[in-house]
Amino acid sequence: MSKKVLIAEDSSVIQNLTKKILQMQSFDISAVKNGQQVLDVLQNKHFDIILMDINMPVMDGMECTRNIRAMSDPEKARIPIIAITGNAQNYSIAEFKEAGIDDYLPKPLNFDVLVETVKKYTES
Repeated sequence: MSKKVLIAEDSSVIQNLTKKILQMQSFDISAVKNGQQVLDVLQNKHFDIILMDINMPVMDGMECTRNIRAMSDPEKARIPIIAITGNAQNYSIAEFKEAGIDDYLPKPLNFDVLVETVKKYTES
């Protein structure tokens, strides 16, 4: 059964590239444009991992991650969340960890590392 990946990314270009790369690895992909949409989709669907852009409109990745970690459903609250950010220097690893982010990938994305990271967190 293929693992379900939720991509939260407001850039259509990055979203589409990421989707194509992961679909080639047989992942089942859903994609949204902001943190509020992540929370909406999570109400009805389960994901094995979330790729979370940090800088998004409506609700950013940090706030969205904190909301997910506070969910009453323990399975959803524990979904691995990988931050994707062009501005990693704006946040320290400690701040990512504090928000509940498991790992992060800098932009521009290295797609080999992306695939490796997604596999690492979904092959348990």
